[in-house]
Amino acid sequence: MAHSILEHGPSTAALLAERLSLTPAAVRRHLDHLVVDGALEAREPRSYGTRGRGRPAKVFVLTDSGRDTFIQAYDDLAASALRFLSEAGGPEAVTAFARRRTAELEDRYRPAVEAVPESDRAEALARALTEDGYAASVRAAPIGDQLCQHHCPVAHVAAEFPQLCEAETEVFARLLGRHVQRLATIAHGDGVCTTNVPDPASLNGPGGRGSSEPRSAAPQAPHHPATQHHPSARHPSTPIARITS
Repeated sequence: MAHSILEHGPSTAALLAERLSLTPAAVRRHLDHLVVDGALEAREPRSYGTRGRGRPAKVFVLTDSGRDTFIQAYDDLAASALRFLSEAGGPEAVTAFARRRTAELEDRYRPAVEAVPESDRAEALARALTEDGYAASVRAAPIGDQLCQHHCPVAHVAAEFPQLCEAETEVFARLLGRHVQRLATIAHGDGVCTTNVPDPASLNGPGGRGSSEPRSAAPQAPHHPATQHHPSARHPSTPIARITS
């Protein structure tokens, strides 16, 4: 059950019952056990639009302790190394490291991303991220797609060093050829790292989704594009892939 939440993000008891083909009573027993053990916690669902009538069902998310039951390799070593780097060279040194590391990831991901049509590139990036341990997926949004990373192998490091997250956001923008908007991060307490990837055609008005006019090509992103940040996100952070890989 915890693995299902890891792969799919915050889930209600009803969704878990449907996904796992279990009875609601069985799901509740498992959830209660995992909450008591400290692996899960119940939260009010995050709302980005108008909420309907009635009290929404609580969602269950993994706690830090719950995530530690999955692969969290080299967290302490990576954090210690970056603390030393920051003390020796200042925050700029950490930024330089983060950009160099994510540039390597960009080179590795780019062939897979550019091998598919533009409309499928977010999915290709999600597959590449999954191979690096993020359990990533893409879901449709009103003005594009949301790239969701359901697991972070180095969440604790990313919480302490946001430069890693900012560099990754820049890579997403360059690979996808457009500005992206960070909505939520595991490193700062959210259940899923969520990045909004706008439909490039919708940014230009005519030719957007639902239009009969052809979609225009995505604009070329600069080397280090300025990223937008959703006001509900506490920090524009999403962790990079394994630092020691």
